[in-house]
Amino acid sequence: MSKTKDIAFVSGSDARYFPMLIEWIHSIRSFPQGKDAAICVMDTGLTEAQRDMLNDHAVHVTTPDWPCHIPDIKIRGREYLKSCVCRPFINKIFPGYDYYFWMDPDTWVQNWHGVDLFLQGAARGKIALTAQSDRAYPKGMRVKFLGHWPFKARSFYYSNAKKAFGIKTAQELFPYHQLLAGAFCLHKDAPHWDIWQDLLIEAVTSRYGKAFTAEQLTLGMMVYLEGCPAEILPAWTHWTCEHKLKWDPKNGKWVEPFLPHEEISILHLSGYDDMRVDRSVRTDFLTVDDKEISLSYRYAGYDGERAA
Repeated sequence: MSKTKDIAFVSGSDARYFPMLIEWIHSIRSFPQGKDAAICVMDTGLTEAQRDMLNDHAVHVTTPDWPCHIPDIKIRGREYLKSCVCRPFINKIFPGYDYYFWMDPDTWVQNWHGVDLFLQGAARGKIALTAQSDRAYPKGMRVKFLGHWPFKARSFYYSNAKKAFGIKTAQELFPYHQLLAGAFCLHKDAPHWDIWQDLLIEAVTSRYGKAFTAEQLTLGMMVYLEGCPAEILPAWTHWTCEHKLKWDPKNGKWVEPFLPHEEISILHLSGYDDMRVDRSVRTDFLTVDDKEISLSYRYAGYDGERAA
């Protein structure tokens, strides 16, 4: 495994998500393995003061170009979409590292064990990631019924692939679990990069393909249809928080909702829009002994809003 200095931890943010971005940086820096790690950020709408603050944190900041011409109707001035569209190109945007570990700005690291597993998977020549599947993730698709009979099933892959690549590709992808682009790790020499980049450009330049969701759609195509090897890690390594966790008051940690209550490594604050922009927002959770408690998912080690 390479030294931490050979690994780039990468994210992208606009001004609105900046407080969470700072919290993400602080969560990485709080571990001995991440104290001197290279951190790279795509500026997709930061203020000058926010860029200066990132420079003070020894963060490499750059404003990426769109990877290809995308019709204005698909962008509509939303520069933050570069964090999605440019994600498969981070090896070119931030050259010079052996491993690239992307995490969305609304994530933070609670323990390093999952981070190590991502890096081990990438060291095997695979893309290390997680899927939208776990015993605590109850629904894989949406189904409409006509009387007693299901007549219309919808999934992320089917809906988006149909628009960008047509019905045949949508049907091929339909049965698969959705792979998550919110956290992944990949070696610089992996063949995945070129394949993913080509698929992304095809998706966003097709007549009906969307810029938003293109990177996650084509990630699934790269693995499931193109056969690029993947190391699919357990959900506790990168947990999507719309599926409620439990709180372990003894250790002060977020854990899986079911036994054995494995400690979560990377928390992804998906599904909590109000909480993502306001640290004071709380909601009800259960502890591991099923007592009610009111908490926020936000990283508690540093108040990023004060940094803004």
